[in-house]
Amino acid sequence: MQILDGHQASVGALSVRRVLPQRQRRTIGPWCFADHIGPADVDERHGLDIGPHPHSGLHTVTWLTEGAVLHRDSLGTEQVITPGQVNLMSAGEGVSHSEEATGSFRGTLQGIQLWLAQPESTRHGPSSFHHVAEPPRVDLGRGLLTAFIGDYAGQISPARVETPTLGAEVEFAGHLELELRPDFEYALICLKGEVTVERTPVAPGRLGVLSPQRDSVHLESTHSARAILIGGAPFSETLLMWWNFVARTREEIALMRRAWSEADGRYGRLSSPLARIEAPELAWTGRAEPLA
Repeated sequence: MQILDGHQASVGALSVRRVLPQRQRRTIGPWCFADHIGPADVDERHGLDIGPHPHSGLHTVTWLTEGAVLHRDSLGTEQVITPGQVNLMSAGEGVSHSEEATGSFRGTLQGIQLWLAQPESTRHGPSSFHHVAEPPRVDLGRGLLTAFIGDYAGQISPARVETPTLGAEVEFAGHLELELRPDFEYALICLKGEVTVERTPVAPGRLGVLSPQRDSVHLESTHSARAILIGGAPFSETLLMWWNFVARTREEIALMRRAWSEADGRYGRLSSPLARIEAPELAWTGRAEPLA
């Protein structure tokens, strides 16, 4: 098992722990990005406070364990997400969105935002948004698994997937055995407590990458723990990720940036009280690297 330390990053008004991508590990199946958000104190007017910004070539997946966030996008969506629900936005050729305070929630905000790379067959297609209020849950005896993306033990999330994928929250205390698919890559992200994976501890802020071709994994925690299990079939396409875009070449990235900077319509229009986020300048050295 490979343990990788995440790093602190600022997203909107909050500090997050970014555990994917890293130089040692760029993807887990189609998963190419993961930010552990919070825990942070927010109020009715100030929360994530991420103003309008674009995406291309990926799905954004938002999963909260505490709090509430208002999602707005250029498709006309206004959707509050709360714990136990999932928001999935498919960018395709291009979409823009913001993540805002709800106007009513005050308290602790915590969760995770992940990105899934879209395959060549859909990344130039139309954008869409899906909200799943009750993803399927699997009683594991000593714990509970919620499959918010993909399927587990015959329980299938209605959220859109385009390649074999799993995104699941696991809540447990004590010992737990999870069945896995040998053809998937897997990693564990601890959100609460400390999870021991076959005698190797995985604390919050770290990514635990499981060894390949496994059909099960044993988890242990002395106290109540909460972790995210991500997995999927190895993503065979070469990816290039820069800022909020997942592409294949630098030329594509440059076109995406120009479309946003010139507001040429590719990313639609979005009404938000938050300021529009401008794209940084292109500086390729150290800023855009192929994802293995």
